[in-house]
Amino acid sequence: MHEMVKGANVDLAALSGDTGSVVLSLSWSSATGDGDADVSVLLVGADGRVRGDADFFFYNNPAAADGSVQLLGKTPTANGSEDRISLDLTAMPPDVERVVVGASRYGGARFGDLEGLGVTLADSAGEVLLGFSIDDAGVESAFIFGELYRRGEGWKFRAVGQGYETGLAGLATDFGIDVEDDAAEERAAEAAPEPRSRPEEPQPQPQSEGSQPEGSQPQADAEAGAGASTGPLPGVPRQPVRREPAPDPGEAPDPGKTADPGGAPTQGRAPAPARRPRTARKKVTLPRTAGKSLAENESWRQARLFPVSSLKSDRERETRATSILLSVMAQVPEFGRRITAAFGAPAGRMETFTEVSLPHGDSPKRPDGVIRVERAGKLWTALVETKTNGNPLRAEQVQDYMDIAARRGYEAVITLSNDVALEGSPLVDVRIDRRRRHKVALRHLSWAEVAHQAQMLIRHEGVGNAAHAWLLQELLHYLQHENSGCHGFQNMGPAWVPVRNAIDTETLCQGDRRALEVIESWERLVRQVCLRLGGELGQKVLPVQRARRGTEPHSRRAALADRFCEDGRLHAELRVEGTPGILAITADLRTGKLRTSVEIPAPEQGYPLSWAKRLVRQLAGAPADLHVETLVEGQGRGPRGTLERLRPEPGDMLPKDGARITGFRLSLFKGMGVTRGNAETGFIRSVDDAVHRFHSGVVARLEQRPSRRQGSEAPAG
Repeated sequence: MHEMVKGANVDLAALSGDTGSVVLSLSWSSATGDGDADVSVLLVGADGRVRGDADFFFYNNPAAADGSVQLLGKTPTANGSEDRISLDLTAMPPDVERVVVGASRYGGARFGDLEGLGVTLADSAGEVLLGFSIDDAGVESAFIFGELYRRGEGWKFRAVGQGYETGLAGLATDFGIDVEDDAAEERAAEAAPEPRSRPEEPQPQPQSEGSQPEGSQPQADAEAGAGASTGPLPGVPRQPVRREPAPDPGEAPDPGKTADPGGAPTQGRAPAPARRPRTARKKVTLPRTAGKSLAENESWRQARLFPVSSLKSDRERETRATSILLSVMAQVPEFGRRITAAFGAPAGRMETFTEVSLPHGDSPKRPDGVIRVERAGKLWTALVETKTNGNPLRAEQVQDYMDIAARRGYEAVITLSNDVALEGSPLVDVRIDRRRRHKVALRHLSWAEVAHQAQMLIRHEGVGNAAHAWLLQELLHYLQHENSGCHGFQNMGPAWVPVRNAIDTETLCQGDRRALEVIESWERLVRQVCLRLGGELGQKVLPVQRARRGTEPHSRRAALADRFCEDGRLHAELRVEGTPGILAITADLRTGKLRTSVEIPAPEQGYPLSWAKRLVRQLAGAPADLHVETLVEGQGRGPRGTLERLRPEPGDMLPKDGARITGFRLSLFKGMGVTRGNAETGFIRSVDDAVHRFHSGVVARLEQRPSRRQGSEAPAG
């Protein structure tokens, strides 16, 4: 990997011959694991400004209609996050001279509070080509990490590392973006509050980035942009994505309709005046509860588009699941793009195929499916290999498909199974011939991730029309049916029962390979729990992995395995967007108990007795067996008791010696079940049920705090 310093630049063609499509990964970490930021991309012309508001990509505008820019979202790292951006440089409009890549923090947070700030750039096969680390961040709340700019027929990357004290709005306005307070307009429409004066026009303060000269260079190769701007922070909209989906390529416009700048079609009226970036639009989502049935009795079964009652063999399950998934991806553009964007595919016309025959040696091979995406006459192609019902992927089969894809110029091989891939622990080991110019990316997708994406679209974010919503609902019903075999991770592995027995007999020793296998299975389970809970809530749920910066995944898991051998406990933490505190899960295999808990800090104002009474009121509908524990400064644990006992006397939560209260810990305990098998009905289902019960019965009742996405409600994770 080519390491860069601030101000340096490099020609992408000198690093790889496969840089038509690249993925930039912005990363950061914090000691507590809860520091976060949002990425943004600006397409800049020769004059140093965007061509229009549509060239500003951030959390409310995550993708370009032509596929040139796609924000792929966050993935958790050891104690932070990595946010990825896909750029198709071959699709970049010719009048775009620079692609500026940055990030911003919210709620008064500064980049100086984060560690490990950096950006890497990888080619379409996933090979990391360059990296740039930022070690001088301070009071800035927005940062330009780097930029790509044209040089002749190719592209170059410059390491910028320039900060703004005025956040995302300050960064955006310096490139010609005028942001709008969307939430304020919605409140004005409902309650008609007093209008707020518009912020003063920011005055840019140029800062030198120290770039290396290259002879005569245009403006795009001279400065990264203006420095921090002044003035109050304009209200950047942070509502869930609500933009009109881009029309599919080749779709003819309706002459009877015009589109307003927000993307919503209008009938028979003049176009609205140009508006600043905002998110006002309705999308189709399905109700959480179904309407009253017209059936004569409850025994009648509703007709389904994808019936599952007749499925008997594993081969039938794999064939049908593959065909159903790929067909829905092709027919519902929002869903197809959501699935393939993470693999570097452009946004374009998608066609999918099943049971294709491709030559390979003496006999042809038949991958389960093929995905082909066309954009501007160019094809992006991936082979698909699926497994259902917990069947493992076979390394030799995946190897054959990697070889076929490399010879035929395909971009990726996608494996799909109930298993969950972990960083640094591939599901299958394949041999990659580095001598080949064309590189093929090997990517994995779990059925739980597929169900999560479908649920997010039809329940929370919305799709373009009712037919698409219905198709996704039918897909989700199929995936969740007991006969489909697409239930996600549901096997703790062959080491699970021997390890539990060894814990009972106190014979489990540090360094036991089986303990490491259990830790890996536990991490897979936790990631799946995050997907399921996030799909239900419509919010980001990410695992918190506390480790030193730079710790390798294998070393981190080995340390956890040694600790597990000592105390017999599996521990995990979940960060749920919109809720206070970190949701902790502890599975004590010595006692057979699951503990779910959350710590909430004490309010900054008021009196301890009023805090206790308020907490009891918030938990009015919580389970009576909820354990409430007061956290005391210097002593850690203070008074404790069940909610049933504390309800009539909230004052019993207060320490008798008047010690300072720092917060409260709320906990529920649940048995792990009596079975020792590998099935989902045992330990895995117990963990799922415990997390669901605790969040719905306890965490959801706690008062939410101001959030980056909801203005005055709910913080991000």
